Amino acid sequence: MPFEPLPRIDLGLLSPVSVGHDALLSDEFVLATMIRVECALVAAYVAVGVAPREARADIDHVFGIDEKGGASARVLDVDALVRDAVAGGNPAIPLVGALKAQVPAEHRGWIHRGATSQDVLDTALMVVAQRAVEQTRRAVANAAVWARQLATAHADEVAAARTLAQHAVPTTIGARAATWARGLERAVVRLDALVFPAQLAGAGGTLASFVEITGSTDAADALPAAFARVLELDAPDAPWHVTRWPVTEIGDALVQAIDALGKMAADVTTLSRTEIGEVAEGVGGGSSAMPQKQNPAEAVLIRSAALRAPQLGATLHLASALAVDERPDGAWHAEWPTLRELLRLAVGAAAHGSSLLAHLRVDAGAAAANAALTGGRLVSERLRGVLVPLIGAERFAALLDGDDDLAPRLRALPEAADLDVDALLDPAAYVGLAPRLARGTRHAGGGTAHDEGADA
Repeated sequence: MPFEPLPRIDLGLLSPVSVGHDALLSDEFVLATMIRVECALVAAYVAVGVAPREARADIDHVFGIDEKGGASARVLDVDALVRDAVAGGNPAIPLVGALKAQVPAEHRGWIHRGATSQDVLDTALMVVAQRAVEQTRRAVANAAVWARQLATAHADEVAAARTLAQHAVPTTIGARAATWARGLERAVVRLDALVFPAQLAGAGGTLASFVEITGSTDAADALPAAFARVLELDAPDAPWHVTRWPVTEIGDALVQAIDALGKMAADVTTLSRTEIGEVAEGVGGGSSAMPQKQNPAEAVLIRSAALRAPQLGATLHLASALAVDERPDGAWHAEWPTLRELLRLAVGAAAHGSSLLAHLRVDAGAAAANAALTGGRLVSERLRGVLVPLIGAERFAALLDGDDDLAPRLRALPEAADLDVDALLDPAAYVGLAPRLARGTRHAGGGTAHDEGADA
């Protein structure tokens, strides 16, 4: 009989960044995927000519497998399964018994046949990770597009570049947005390069059980690829029970994506400060006690993910490094919640990143006003090159002392009589390649597409 939907203990109350975006990472979805994996093994046996076709059809029917490969966890008493998982240290062990109890007697022998618990859990988590990475990738790619649009729209609008929290030299609003875009675009490249291999190697990673069952080394060798095809995963080139690169590479790519989102969010929180006011989030952000506030809520949520993700990635590497023998004793178990939490943070942060950039409001006037706060000293790097040869280093240092407007001081210098003071102090005239960087037209060799077209 069908059981009630799984209660969700963690609804995201204390981790709001993932709320509304992580249904595919719920216990219910993971368990349904494990059922699908067990059914896929039967399908793989059919594909290599070992199991009868009716076994696959009957078993798929019992567990609600449709043409799209879906399955339902509601055919199980999940509370009992979770309790029973404690005794064996993983949920695959009681799952096998629960599934066999619902399968016609003549087909029960094909459930989990030859497989080990790690085959089921590793493969299920690859399916879950693949789905979550696809969702993350779409949102990060969208965020990159929005960042590029901001970069192009504000390519020439001056802002103060800040180093170590202080005004440094002029840049443009667009150049800063292009920095966000490049980080996001690189993260997409990393996500696109990921592979999600199935795991099917038997108890010690030798596939001995499958050789015995199929009666052929060739059939056993073909079984993992057939298994992977059913689940739309990558075929493994070898067992990876204790060679955990599929997990660590996923973790690394996710951390890089969250890093890129976090950098953007950190800039947004800083630039949206009341005393700076160069950007503002376009949606949400109210305060419970201070109605005048417009909090950068989405940036804050992304930042929370960015502060947590690196430690999760490090845990995956620690677990991988401690994968002993032919089955890890605890290190493997530590991966499950770690990988899922990292995936949750990624799908949530990416969704908020795309939304934030799509609605971000830019105040070019505030950026220009901030750039003028130091009275022309924002271009002091440029001034040094022009004035030190005329007045010497000591007089130049004295000239910059204070916080008043530099223009009258420069005009009072006899040595500067032939200089165009306004042009010299114009921050827009000292942005270097910032507009090109913003528009993405700078080539590695130093030319631009526009320049090449002009030469032609």
